[in-house]
Amino acid sequence: MTIATKGRRSSKAQPSPSASGSRVLALDAGNYDLKFFDGIGHPKAIRSVRYKLPQGRDAVSHSEASPLIELPDGSRYHFGAQAYKYRRQQQTVVENKVELSQLHLYACLEPWGEQTDFALQLYVSTPDPSRNADAIRQQLMGMHEFRRNGLDYHVMVEQVEVEREGMGAYRYAKQLGLIPSTGYTVVIDIGGGTWLSRLVDEDGEVIDENVMDRGGAYELAVSISFDKRLNTVLGTTADPSLIMDGFRHGHGYADTGLTWGDWLEEHLDPWFKGIFQTVRAQYTPFMSRVTRFLITGGSTHLISERLNGHRLFSVMGDPQFANVRGLFLMSSDTQLCMTTK
Repeated sequence: MTIATKGRRSSKAQPSPSASGSRVLALDAGNYDLKFFDGIGHPKAIRSVRYKLPQGRDAVSHSEASPLIELPDGSRYHFGAQAYKYRRQQQTVVENKVELSQLHLYACLEPWGEQTDFALQLYVSTPDPSRNADAIRQQLMGMHEFRRNGLDYHVMVEQVEVEREGMGAYRYAKQLGLIPSTGYTVVIDIGGGTWLSRLVDEDGEVIDENVMDRGGAYELAVSISFDKRLNTVLGTTADPSLIMDGFRHGHGYADTGLTWGDWLEEHLDPWFKGIFQTVRAQYTPFMSRVTRFLITGGSTHLISERLNGHRLFSVMGDPQFANVRGLFLMSSDTQLCMTTK
């Protein structure tokens, strides 16, 4: 890139390289959060909202949680919470996130110790790999040059492994001892834009599945956004994306002091029942063999209290990051296979 590098390089512990000497990163680019993990510390998240800056517009301040991405063609994208400081931000939850795979990777690529030039092995997930894996690989494989938070990056993506979304959480749950050694497991991953279920046998093989293109927490937020108890006070229809943010912050609407917490149950109950009635209907022939329902995904907190005490249900701790943790475990499995061969 011809633009001079700005800012200082950050200093942090350098993740362990793979056997080939390249960096390893797990990336779970969700509709609400972009989650990523390099095996050091705790996984991180960036709110999956962005703003494309016009050429004549200065950017507000950036940070690791709200990175500013600059491409060789001069286009600039500001991700994360800082994107709300502009008008007309773009929400991944209402878009095709597969088409944004490259931008999402750039947003999540923090420096590797002091380095911004490195080779990379990626472990990513998508709800429907049979439909989208090739498109994701096409976007991510090869050389990438861009600027992130004032630092110039030259990254060669050497490998892209694509896993079914939710199966990373299953892998992580198995490591934690949450999966019985016999019987089938139903993985229910409830995200921001979608929810899905996988029926997994004791060998870890997916034998049935259901991927809903919509129906995640955004659908619940849309339902609440039309409630007159909120709109009458606001004087306009509420923004579902701000309601989604409120799900994480006491069910409050932005900085207005308004809350739907007292009547959330009226919207939550049919949303919750719709998900589990669909699951039960799909897997009725297998129910006698199901020994665990594993509940995961970034919107799990909305229903976790309802499932407490139910013997067949396990709710993942820190469910927002369970899938990306499991994706990173894939890298260890891959290296083990390479070693044994």
